[in-house]
Amino acid sequence: MDASIDAVTRINDIYWYGVIVLLVGLGAYFTVWSRFVQFRLIPDMLRSIVERAELLPDGTRGISAFRAFSVSAAARVGTGNIVGVGIAISVGGPGAVFWMWTMAVLGAASAFIESTLAQLYKVRDRDGFRGGPAYYMLHGLRRRWMGAIFAVVITLTYGFAFNAVQANAIVDAASESIGFEGHGPAALVGLGISVLVAAVIFGGIRRISVVSEILVPLVASAYIVLGLLVVVLNIGEVPRMFQLIVEDAFGIREVVSGGFGAAFMYGVRRGLFSNEAGMGSAPNAGATAAVSHPVKQGLVQSLGVYFDTLLICSITAFIILLSDPEYGTPAGASLTQNALAAQLGGWTVHFLAIAILLLAFTSVIGNYYYGEVNVEFLTGSPGALRGYRLLVVACVFGGAIGSLPIVWELADLTMGVMATVNLLALMPLSGVAFALFAHYSRQRKQGIDPVFHRADLPEIRGVQVWEETATHGRMSEHG
Repeated sequence: MDASIDAVTRINDIYWYGVIVLLVGLGAYFTVWSRFVQFRLIPDMLRSIVERAELLPDGTRGISAFRAFSVSAAARVGTGNIVGVGIAISVGGPGAVFWMWTMAVLGAASAFIESTLAQLYKVRDRDGFRGGPAYYMLHGLRRRWMGAIFAVVITLTYGFAFNAVQANAIVDAASESIGFEGHGPAALVGLGISVLVAAVIFGGIRRISVVSEILVPLVASAYIVLGLLVVVLNIGEVPRMFQLIVEDAFGIREVVSGGFGAAFMYGVRRGLFSNEAGMGSAPNAGATAAVSHPVKQGLVQSLGVYFDTLLICSITAFIILLSDPEYGTPAGASLTQNALAAQLGGWTVHFLAIAILLLAFTSVIGNYYYGEVNVEFLTGSPGALRGYRLLVVACVFGGAIGSLPIVWELADLTMGVMATVNLLALMPLSGVAFALFAHYSRQRKQGIDPVFHRADLPEIRGVQVWEETATHGRMSEHG
């Protein structure tokens, strides 16, 4: 097993340099050409996320921007925010937090582009809409082969590898809370998770969105409150903590071996695992929303990156760093649990175990949906979809009894491949997203609620929906 872990780690260490070049380069490019959309349009993000869903052609109301946001947040807000941050800090040092923040700021622009495109090129399905990178590769680039590659990789990454990671984290947290050891108890926990997952994922996107809409805000809010309490109790140490983050990020003060390199690499990789900006995952959820303009959901998904990394991940980092942790040895949920217990008492170990259980559970069902959309892209066979669901349940169980290091390394590898394919598609399609953004901005300047239909930009080919339909006495182009 150690040889397998070492082999995958060596591949990741080399391959991820190329991924980082693409992530940083395109994130900076999108930031400049959009004139810093991720900063300028924060008020529009907040406005868009609370809008009611448009009506579908059959008269029913579609999935709202907030519900679509909740599904993507369910996949984002999970073990990456608690376990991933712990691993990044324990191995990469405090400076990893700085590079997480940097990637979130740049990644918010990439998230805007990819989710805007997903909305534009979405298609109708039985629950409303579906879409994502595979669909904009097919309809926007007219390269079905590229969409097929992406669909296979994201299904392997999210449906299988990431869900194994989530299940592994639940067992790790439960073990720290209850104190069990061995494969027997882990298998029982894994079996329980698998049954719950099966009960939700066989219900479709509407059941998934309802569960996510309830659990994610509830658990995240409780976790934020505890984190802020830790900050208040240690307010005098906060300036020193920020100083340590910055000094370690640039190698001025090395806390772990590897210095700047370790902080940078782990910060970027764990940050991407958490916020997923540019990976092509969140657009699969963003495409389900029934909104009046594609740009609105692009803005909502940008806000999701901030919510995930600048808020939830930062809370975890503060809890850990304000507890003077030990560095150099990989630690996941247990590092955060022990840090929180040192600050607020032993009861928080059990609270965090429950929080990780709920957040990881919502991540599993969000991850599952990303795979479902792409299985449907590859084949419309109901049998294939049922088979995929059963394999997801099996991977959840397998992850519960698997090894943490190999699970994380495999997830890193598949995540890197997926990000590469998506970013290569965003390069030629970004002009389309900027044209939509200009169309949105013109209407905002006129003081009207932006609405889009495909006749507005006839030069854009491959749009499957967005025709004009009368809704509530005005023209609504949700398709």
